[in-house]
Amino acid sequence: MSTGSRSAPVTVASSPQFFDSAHTRRIMWTVSAVLTPAAAWGVYVFGIHAFFVLFASIIAAVIGEGVMARILNRRTLRDGSAVLTGLMVGMTMPPAVPVYIPVVASLFAIIVVKWTFGGLGSNWMNPALAGRVFVYFSWTPAMTGWTMPSTLPQADAVSGASMLGLIKQGLSGTGGHVGSPLRFLRDAGFPVSTTDTAVTDWLNQHVLHALGFSIPGGYVDPFLGNIPGSIGEVSAALLLLGTVVLLARRIITWEIPASYFLSFALLTWVFGGARYGTGLFGGDILFQLFTGGFILGAFYMATDTVTTPLTSAGMLIYGGGAGILTFLIRFYGAVPEGVALAIILMNVFTPLINRYTRPGRYGLSEGRR
Repeated sequence: MSTGSRSAPVTVASSPQFFDSAHTRRIMWTVSAVLTPAAAWGVYVFGIHAFFVLFASIIAAVIGEGVMARILNRRTLRDGSAVLTGLMVGMTMPPAVPVYIPVVASLFAIIVVKWTFGGLGSNWMNPALAGRVFVYFSWTPAMTGWTMPSTLPQADAVSGASMLGLIKQGLSGTGGHVGSPLRFLRDAGFPVSTTDTAVTDWLNQHVLHALGFSIPGGYVDPFLGNIPGSIGEVSAALLLLGTVVLLARRIITWEIPASYFLSFALLTWVFGGARYGTGLFGGDILFQLFTGGFILGAFYMATDTVTTPLTSAGMLIYGGGAGILTFLIRFYGAVPEGVALAIILMNVFTPLINRYTRPGRYGLSEGRR
């Protein structure tokens, strides 16, 4: 039926059909804000070079975004996605890495991973993690040299390895019989801060003694961030505080972090002890959760809305798969941490997960979805 007037053209595109740039901008800048304390802590404990790494990473990401937006006639600099990508790249870098490496990582993340697939919302892989993995395999020696934080006594014998890296070396050298992770680190002379000792003693005497058990020293340092590691991943406490804001504002939902945590924790508890020579059902869950960038990966990287499944069921499968892969890579692979590779691998499976978990259309049978 004609109305006698010409209507405005209608553009039909793939989902999502509703896009709110202000909402996107708010999400990006909020995530950047809640990550800033953890990044600042990394600068505090690792020194001024860590700041230059973060700064160079962010600037490179912004420049890459500006160049691509100019070429493709898009206005995306103000949405905050480039700043967030650069910040995340910098936070996953070793503190003493040469500055050109995070620059290359950020440019790779923005230009290759993000824009070659159409920009924000079209990339199939987390750009920051892809940039990190790219430079890891390109400059492995520089990406596996770690700095002792200023809050720990210096120990030259272990200053070149992270906690998980040192344990991985021990597993290779002893045939897989190193005892518990904390015991191995203690025997290897890994330093423990006075804060760790004081807090552990207080908890054992005033809280845990009444419950009939105690904990050894060594858990407080990785929780607070007094360990060698990437700039922004060492402080589990500050990262967890940031997740409270993200969950409260519904920027992220519970499905992926919960399934990621449960699958990884369960496998670590059941089989993790066997890898260390202590048998089944003896894995150290807390140590594994507070080290190797698990908190940063589970709450900030794995929950990227662009590269994760659309449905709750799909998110649970995705998170569970990431936890399984992280366990396998960390305990049996050549890479000590495993979080970045696990999440990227699950990014690859996201379209398949979406295909088999999408809801059926109302009124159609199962076979006609």
